[in-house]
Amino acid sequence: MTTEPLARPALRPSFWRTFWVNALFAPRTSLSFMRIDFIVGQVFILSFTQMLFFAYVAELAKNPTTPVSYVVIGNAVATMTYATVFAICGTTDSEKNAGTMEHLLVSPANRIALYLGRGVVPLLIALATVTVSMVYAVDVFHAPFAISATFPVAVSLVLTVVAMVGFGLLLAGVALWLRSSNQIANIFLFIGFVLAGANFPLSYLPVPLQWAGELLPLTWGIASLRAALAGASGSTVLFLWGMTALEGGVAYAMALGLWQVFERQATRTGSIVRF
Repeated sequence: MTTEPLARPALRPSFWRTFWVNALFAPRTSLSFMRIDFIVGQVFILSFTQMLFFAYVAELAKNPTTPVSYVVIGNAVATMTYATVFAICGTTDSEKNAGTMEHLLVSPANRIALYLGRGVVPLLIALATVTVSMVYAVDVFHAPFAISATFPVAVSLVLTVVAMVGFGLLLAGVALWLRSSNQIANIFLFIGFVLAGANFPLSYLPVPLQWAGELLPLTWGIASLRAALAGASGSTVLFLWGMTALEGGVAYAMALGLWQVFERQATRTGSIVRF
């Protein structure tokens, strides 16, 4: 009499189950610092005050190449940086502070699914932020907006948010090696405002800084939104969309590839549990 071998139970949950469970529970765990007042303030207040400040600066400067409408459109896109860079980098600090990082890294759950899942909530908050910011830009600051531009504007915003989440995940992996993510988040938040062309054209910068700015997905996202609003040709808008998607894809690939590198470095130096 022969007996069939018992099937070995799968110890590793599926990729998508891990991804969605992590995304749904992130507001209670790694994103617990993003309370409802924090989110409301970011979406409705912080975005408006940032646009208002730079609109006044543009009004005082009286530069014909950077009118108020130019500046508020750039900042409407740049407001997503708080959710896609600060929030995602903050997930690394939250895991360290809670003492769960080392347990998370040795769990049987798919590491990529865990890593990508934490970007879902910031992605949704970033989409809400840029949508409200565009309403402010059009209704409060009177930026020109044609109904025919609705679809290309929506595509530009969604592409830019997705690409910037990848950039935030890349920085979150680097933050794993650091004592705190605040340093790297602050650096790229404010450097991004300068190098991405939110308030003035990149041509105003020295050539090396122009090249550095072109490495940021935010730069191409802002350019694609301005092109969509200006009614640029389809080939121009498609090129800008392609560059945004390309840089976003590179950011995701680097985030996943470098995570293991910084994980090993953090384990070796002890910063994986240092907050």
